[in-house]
Amino acid sequence: MYNCIIIDDEPIAIRVIKNHLSAFADFVIVAECGNALEAMPILLKENVDLIFCDIQMPQITGVDFVRSLAHPPKVIFTTAYRDYAVDAFELQVVDYLLKPISFERFTKAINNFLEQDLVKTVEKTISEKDLNQRDFIFLKADKKHHKINLSDILYFESLGDYVIAFTSGKKIVTKERIRNLAENLPKKHFLQIHRSYIVSVPKIESVGPGFVEINNKKLPVGRNYKPKLARLLQNK
Repeated sequence: MYNCIIIDDEPIAIRVIKNHLSAFADFVIVAECGNALEAMPILLKENVDLIFCDIQMPQITGVDFVRSLAHPPKVIFTTAYRDYAVDAFELQVVDYLLKPISFERFTKAINNFLEQDLVKTVEKTISEKDLNQRDFIFLKADKKHHKINLSDILYFESLGDYVIAFTSGKKIVTKERIRNLAENLPKKHFLQIHRSYIVSVPKIESVGPGFVEINNKKLPVGRNYKPKLARLLQNK
């Protein structure tokens, strides 16, 4: 399933997109927003795959909104103006739909999204396979790429758009979302225990009520992550 947000200050335009999108079973609308500012807190709470975004809106344009996102989902611009096509190209959006949007043109945009998603899935599978065969990762910090052995990593801590990698001898701060990191680390060696923490399974020294201990430091276990930790304790 793909979670979508529609951002448009025209209710009629939102209805058109909803009607077109209803023909595609795998797409779910998680929010409808009258401007881009309304969408910002939703992106922090929801796992959004695709944004349908108008461009000319009050307070902030769709182009500036997408530019402001550190890790934007896929975007399809929906607009009555041709003047922003170059901006859309620079932002590498999925498609640029001119209003009024026909169902035929909308379908082409959805197919473009699905093709890009398929390519991303294949690349991710190849990347994960390659990573599982390696015993190190590279993290960018201080304008360099640091090679870190997986066996040296104790845990990762999230600080918004940044992640701190704690190793046995140092810590490295890299600009990365912990969600992206969790998707690419080998699952057999690393476990996310909290929205802000990923731990090295071999480095866990003890597990208590609501925490795990690594290197004499207690790290909290989030409620949503307790089942995975429980399965690990049961060797499942």
